[in-house]
Amino acid sequence: MSTSPRKTRAAGAAPRAVPALDLDIRPGQSIALLQELHILTREAKLNQDSRRKLKQVYHLYQFIEKLLLELAPAAPNGLTLADHGAGKSYLGFILYDLFFKTLPKGHIYGIETRPELVQRSTELAQRLGFARMSFLNLTVAESAQSDLLPAQIDVVTALHACDTATDDAIAFGLQKKARAFVLVPCCQAEVARCLNQGKALSLARTPLAELWRHPLHTRELGSQITNVLRCLYLEACGYQVTVTELVGWEHSMKNELILARYTGQRKRGAQQRLQAIVAEFGIGELLDTRFTFLRDNAEFGAE
Repeated sequence: MSTSPRKTRAAGAAPRAVPALDLDIRPGQSIALLQELHILTREAKLNQDSRRKLKQVYHLYQFIEKLLLELAPAAPNGLTLADHGAGKSYLGFILYDLFFKTLPKGHIYGIETRPELVQRSTELAQRLGFARMSFLNLTVAESAQSDLLPAQIDVVTALHACDTATDDAIAFGLQKKARAFVLVPCCQAEVARCLNQGKALSLARTPLAELWRHPLHTRELGSQITNVLRCLYLEACGYQVTVTELVGWEHSMKNELILARYTGQRKRGAQQRLQAIVAEFGIGELLDTRFTFLRDNAEFGAE
């Protein structure tokens, strides 16, 4: 007798997949795309893991959508976006599906070094009819010189681009006169290597060197310094920078989000602070490898 009420409720209840889709998937979102990205099952259902993944994607999209809405009116030929280290191009496909496909013009370029992923993304875009997406088998550095991309790119994204790939994306964007950057850095090791090289001298020179005396601290401090220098560099080049956290980005500890919007107001103070930090930590070689845009473009060195 105790089982009858449960059977009755089960028989009369609405299928769970319907309210889940209504609540969690944005209107107009391509179900076929979400299935291809394995966010939805073949039966177009959300499980707990896929719902969390979808929430993370939409959380990031909220930040990017705001930038795109600001930039779109000033792009009569359509917005252009370059996604560096695109991987399986989750971000590019979601951006196209939710924003670009409703526009008459605009193009997304996915830049990835693994040819099999480039081929896979190209085929998926063709199946979905996402005609204004291109996928290029190039490094970030190669893409800056490639004729396959336009001379100017409005938005540059780089999510979890490892180590110096984020810096390469910044260099690409500066060369392409990007109007905005969306960066989630990952595995910053270059500064840590520089700190290690001069550790003995630094320990003798300043007690601050205790901050990176131990290898674990070296990695953590190197990562922090790297992102601080990136922000100062962008400010010195005329960008307004915001740093925030990707809340709920459970699949990665690398959840720092750097947003930069070009204003044209170059900050000499930011450049001076960048140079002072580099000198204080004994990593001056970075001025000749990572922060060359200010040196090579004299007009960016003054306000």
